[in-house]
Amino acid sequence: MGFFRKSTPHSESTSSPITDSPKAQIALEEGAAAPSPQGETKRTGIGSLFMGDRVIWVVFFFLCIISLIEVYSAASTLAYKSGRFWDPLVKQALFLAGGTVIVIIVHRIPCRMFKILPVLLLPISIVLLLVTLFSGAATNDAARWIDLGFIRFQPSEIAKGSVIITEALILSRSQQQEGASRKCFKYILIITGIVCAFILPENLSTAALLFGVVVLMMFIGRVSLKQLGALFGSLTLLVMLIVGLMFIAPKNGIFHRFSTWEERLESHFSPDDPKEDDPATYDIDKGAQVAHANIAIASSNGIGKMPGNSVQRDFLSQAFSDFIFAVIIEEMGVTGAVVVVFLYIILLFRAGRISSRCERNFPPFLAMGLTLLLVSQAVLNMMVATGLFPVTGQPLPLISRGGTSTLINCAYIGMILSVSRYAKQVKEPQHTRFDGPMTEIKHQ
Repeated sequence: MGFFRKSTPHSESTSSPITDSPKAQIALEEGAAAPSPQGETKRTGIGSLFMGDRVIWVVFFFLCIISLIEVYSAASTLAYKSGRFWDPLVKQALFLAGGTVIVIIVHRIPCRMFKILPVLLLPISIVLLLVTLFSGAATNDAARWIDLGFIRFQPSEIAKGSVIITEALILSRSQQQEGASRKCFKYILIITGIVCAFILPENLSTAALLFGVVVLMMFIGRVSLKQLGALFGSLTLLVMLIVGLMFIAPKNGIFHRFSTWEERLESHFSPDDPKEDDPATYDIDKGAQVAHANIAIASSNGIGKMPGNSVQRDFLSQAFSDFIFAVIIEEMGVTGAVVVVFLYIILLFRAGRISSRCERNFPPFLAMGLTLLLVSQAVLNMMVATGLFPVTGQPLPLISRGGTSTLINCAYIGMILSVSRYAKQVKEPQHTRFDGPMTEIKHQ
């Protein structure tokens, strides 16, 4: 993927040879639709609401449809207990409808306007994270929420987007012919380190996920491999220190989550005990979430039980959120799981294609950063549901039941679509050190 334009004499503007041509001027005077700078004819009517990359729109709507079906099925037990059978479907439909409105609004904002967001969102995110750390509302022994009575949200969701947009801006301003300037590495680490330090005590998986996406963006942004190598060495020592603290630090105060992390790591990485594999003596209450997720996957028989027929949703405490992928496999089989995975892969590759053709530096970093954040979270959720990773509290983006997280993820989709709509693009991918010479590549 190439994110850096060749040196050109013109600056970024809204004019284009397409719209400046005599035919386009005549069309405009006659009231007809003129082609956009990317060569896409402007649509009228309801089609004008859904501009930008059509493939990403299709992926978004398919994820929303799957969400409605599976959340309604996975949350049916809660609906039965409450006596309000349509509540899960109605609430999720309202959130997705609100999210769609957010996508439509955000994707109509020129992507260059998002450069101002770090100035606003980053300080707000840090303040909210501090409030959450000391007086946040707790669920399952983790204080990750701010409860205002009429709304309940996780500040970490806002913080993740703030860090990614900030890093995109720093990387775009730091590009030189030989790569990113060495100072940008320091700036990115300081900002990311502060935010992750506030997230980590109550939500280790979110902090690790965010940091991983930041490292991937630095690699894509041509940060020095020596600096990245030194970072990996430091991270190795930090992980060893945290693991050591889990076993010796007191399990109270700021370290109260250590006991949970220790239990999950031991459960996942401990050697298999033949007695535990014996169905006659197996204790299903020990690691119940993982056990019932495995039963859901195994009982699908590869073809699934069809939507609405899940059995394990009644035993999985987070069937509509953290373990919804296991319910998808149980009901829709391997085919349904492949479809879900394929949708996220399409989103990733489509964002990569858009980014590789951007002429300026900020839009592609923004699109790829947000896409990597969504796809990485999806991969982590799927790995947990299939037993490939220790249990964490990461929902499946745009599919799991959620309020503010769904709305914020929709805002990310809107930003990606804004890049596809407004970012000035070239016909061929730009060269980078990964796919060609850098001799003609200069900082904009």
